[in-house]
Amino acid sequence: MITVIFACVHNAGRSQMAAAFFNMIALPKVARALSAGTRPAAQVHSEVVEVMREEGVDLSRVHPQLLTPELLVGVEMLITMGCGEECPHMPGLAVEDWPLPDPRGQPIERVREIRDRIRRRVYALASRFS
Repeated sequence: MITVIFACVHNAGRSQMAAAFFNMIALPKVARALSAGTRPAAQVHSEVVEVMREEGVDLSRVHPQLLTPELLVGVEMLITMGCGEECPHMPGLAVEDWPLPDPRGQPIERVREIRDRIRRRVYALASRFS
């Protein structure tokens, strides 16, 4: 099984949306996604919960988690979203950076735009593993 980790600073927006979309479309026996952050927030941002609910995804009970080197063991790919140099480096791990704006505190229309950009990128990524 291929494991992808989506990482951002607070693990309360971009990375949560990306992991949720990936796990919706990936074949469970082929690939899965996790999400984590370098400085996890206490909860997923309310505006992110709202726009993902519009897509039939409930993130209200998801808890942000810390991105650690141990979490990266056995992972094939790390997708970073704004954590830059704070993201741990593991030799041999494929890393891509997706420069996406932080949805925290943005108007709901802007959060929807960010969500839709993330969805397009995730679908393109997931197609590599099918």
